[in-house]
Amino acid sequence: MKYCVVTGDIANSTSIAAVKRVELIDRVSTLIKSWVAKPKYAEIFRGDSFQLLFDDVPEALKRSIQIRCWLKSYTDGVGNEQLDARLSIGIGEVAYFGKSVLDADGEAFHLSGRAFDEMKAAQNYFQVSTNDARLNEQLNIILHLANIIISQWTKNQAEVIFLLLEGRTQQEMADELKIAQSAVNNRIKLSRWKEIDKTMRYIASLM
Repeated sequence: MKYCVVTGDIANSTSIAAVKRVELIDRVSTLIKSWVAKPKYAEIFRGDSFQLLFDDVPEALKRSIQIRCWLKSYTDGVGNEQLDARLSIGIGEVAYFGKSVLDADGEAFHLSGRAFDEMKAAQNYFQVSTNDARLNEQLNIILHLANIIISQWTKNQAEVIFLLLEGRTQQEMADELKIAQSAVNNRIKLSRWKEIDKTMRYIASLM
């Protein structure tokens, strides 16, 4: 069985005051633990880094976009610099499930961790790795283009896409955000979500 390991960190978190950064990390921890089958499958490590384990590729891609949306729309103590996340998704087998995701081992963890270290040096933000080098090259060309769009999302666009991925209707989003339904629709269009959604579905179909 193939698993998805998402390894990431919070970009620009060091620009936040220490007290606010602790609050941010606590909220991120609560969020990512709510997404996994067991709380131990989502952990924070090395301060602002995190790792999650999924057994479903579409779910891993969805949550990866959501964590970026959540951070982009987070404003408490951030100032003018928008937060984001670097994310490396490794897809493969898991040989050992430890007491937490940080103790586990296997192909998916090696692929995710190795690519994460490389992408930090290259200032890349979104990558998928499998044991097929040719497929990886194709996937990451596609993801590079998707990332150009995602990186440009505003706070308003990011918060709408986050709720959209939660399964909310446009009217439900409008009510929660206290804006018109037409404004929600406009934010979705400006984010070019239709293209991103098609991209993620295509990537998932290749796995």
